[in-house]
Amino acid sequence: MLSRASAVACCLSFSALLAAMPISAAVYSLPPEGEDIVGQVQVVKAKYEDTFADLGEANDLGYLEMVAANPGVDPWLPGEGTDVILPSRFILPPGPREGIVINLAEYRLYYFPEGENLVYTYPLGIGREGWNSPIATGRVTGKTPNPAWYPPQSIRDEHAAEGDPLPAVVPPGPDNPLGPFKFNLSMPGYLIHGSNKKFGIGMRVSHGCFRMLNHNVLELADLVPVGTKIRIIDEPYKFGVSDGKIYLEAHAPLEGEQPVSLMDKHAAVINTLLRRTDDPTTLHLDWDMIREIVAAEDGLPVQIAEPESAALVTAGN
Repeated sequence: MLSRASAVACCLSFSALLAAMPISAAVYSLPPEGEDIVGQVQVVKAKYEDTFADLGEANDLGYLEMVAANPGVDPWLPGEGTDVILPSRFILPPGPREGIVINLAEYRLYYFPEGENLVYTYPLGIGREGWNSPIATGRVTGKTPNPAWYPPQSIRDEHAAEGDPLPAVVPPGPDNPLGPFKFNLSMPGYLIHGSNKKFGIGMRVSHGCFRMLNHNVLELADLVPVGTKIRIIDEPYKFGVSDGKIYLEAHAPLEGEQPVSLMDKHAAVINTLLRRTDDPTTLHLDWDMIREIVAAEDGLPVQIAEPESAALVTAGN
């Protein structure tokens, strides 16, 4: 099997052909039954004034996933003519393909509309350390355009301690951190909402809520009805099948008070794989490739095996 670098290069050699094509909104047809991958990695030529935050906003990608996919490239000044990878190929998250699924480890939301063979996907800002976003299941309980913000006392105390006192209510408008729309969730204290700050989408920046780019949250507002199921997971390692080949997509695990060791990461990969197949030994996995992918944590799906006598359980099961 190819090395990880060669495998990524093969993918990009095709993707480079797409660089001049218009980039559509982040909506994809679901793959055939038994397959798990949507989208295509793309490459664009940076203009002088481009930043990763700008390119991410234009292409429905978060800041950290742009950084991870482009090691060694300056995110604030990539440079005129620099090739920039757009990591717009995704292994769908494990579990039922229904409602909203948020994967904290990839700072990304997936929406599977009922009765349609589609998936929409958007980058998110999530809770920073000390204000972690929850791993939970629930439903969308309300939708509010142009919301006012009533900051809880804990946040008002934090701002006051930093010399930046907050009022009891922030009215709708450009200074409102909820942006132009909010979704209430059945998990008390947590929202999906827009933002008055572009920077921070695709990062750990919030007090636990889920921030979206404003054009994304407005699009989602037209799609998602009240009552929609929501499932929040934390899966840094996703396995998937495409054209009979097995792929692994690795993201940096969310760190708490202690950094995640390489041994812990390898154990997490194995545990994730065991949830997808009864007998990994029949898959003829390339463990050298897997170690390279885990070390890179670039969020790009890379081929790790061609199954012969066994297959992964599909993510939708």
